[in-house]
Amino acid sequence: MVVGTDTLTQEVPYLGGKTELAFFVEGLRFPDKDFDGLVTINLSLLEPCGKGFPETPIFTDTVVFHVSPWIMTPNTLKPVEVYVCSTNDNYTFLKSIKNLVDKCGYKLKICHEYMNRGDRWIQDELEFGYIDSPHHQFPVVLDSPRDGDLQDFPYESILGPDFGYVTRHALNEEVSSLDSFGNLEVSPPVTVNGKSYPLGRIIIGVAFPTATRGRNMTQVVQDFLWAQKVQEPIALYSDWLVVGHVDEFMTFVPAPDRKKFRLLLASPDAGYKVFKSLQNNGHGKAEMFPVHILAISVNEILSDKKLQAENRYVQNCIDWNRDMLKKELGLDDEDIIDLPILFKVLEEKTGPRAVAYYPDMVNMIVLGDKLGVPKPFGPKVNGRCALETEVCSLLEPLGLKCTFIDDFAPYHKLLGEVHCGSNVLREPSPFKWWNLELRERD
Repeated sequence: MVVGTDTLTQEVPYLGGKTELAFFVEGLRFPDKDFDGLVTINLSLLEPCGKGFPETPIFTDTVVFHVSPWIMTPNTLKPVEVYVCSTNDNYTFLKSIKNLVDKCGYKLKICHEYMNRGDRWIQDELEFGYIDSPHHQFPVVLDSPRDGDLQDFPYESILGPDFGYVTRHALNEEVSSLDSFGNLEVSPPVTVNGKSYPLGRIIIGVAFPTATRGRNMTQVVQDFLWAQKVQEPIALYSDWLVVGHVDEFMTFVPAPDRKKFRLLLASPDAGYKVFKSLQNNGHGKAEMFPVHILAISVNEILSDKKLQAENRYVQNCIDWNRDMLKKELGLDDEDIIDLPILFKVLEEKTGPRAVAYYPDMVNMIVLGDKLGVPKPFGPKVNGRCALETEVCSLLEPLGLKCTFIDDFAPYHKLLGEVHCGSNVLREPSPFKWWNLELRERD
């Protein structure tokens, strides 16, 4: 080492003639709240002046390096490898994921029980991103401060040659469910009011601005995300959910037209529309959950006034986020598809919070044009689930193919779904971050 953290200046002998000296520079820290990512190195060629006199400079130069930011990859980028956990109760789920990944031709990495220790929520433990430079790029995993039983997996099993690792520890803050990375997403590239975001924008969920007892993503993680600058974050309101993750009510899928993607939102209104249409067409006695728990008919769902009131509240929460996403991503209503999903509200110590009433279809895995969607176990009409039919009719015109995966017992009952239980390493964006004008945080 010539210079570094402990040695800020150093003399190197000049060998004369046409000799060249090659210096190599390595970034050791990502940009963060206290470091803008810029490193300045001054070089001076000095000439001896004679005994007792200081050397005089005959040439000086300054080089400024920018440490590569950590960059997230949206659902629209090509998958490389899918990660999923094996547990003592998810064999059927695992088989469905394996079949889907095989069909797509991607790699599958299974995190076995000796490593996950029963923690199946691999989306929550880590987020894949990458770093990039003109001569080299490689993936870097961001390890969540949630630190469940999967906590050793990113460091022990993913970190390696040309695969980096970074984490942030909450020192004086309480880590909540909002620090899990089901609560960290990124949009595809967008242009908003003439301002271009060619790498997309990071999306996190926090408490409502006026909440006094709300949960938030820890400041240390937020500071890290904002400091990367190339994917300026958007904070949504997700604390209205029991688990509190943005992936419970939104995702992005590729599309052939418009902005090359669609935003999918969970929508109780769309859900009630499906159930009312079933009732109007004489299917009021058709039942939900025919195989898993006490079956309930369309008529019973529609006559449940408490459930309706709960879903009005949920729809209001999602509409607030819808307006925020339209504004911050420059979206029109035509860029958004509402999926029919009902919620129920539970009384928590800190107030009422919502969970999905049936498997939350928006919480899907996106593998190119193939989607692994939680199987909703809706009422059957002519032998086919009416909710599946509705979702296919919304997504198939975009060239997307839906595979419905039964995650009811091993995931849905534990308040998670397909996306929560999987993770996808994707190819980096073709756009080079250094071509972006780096923005200061407002």
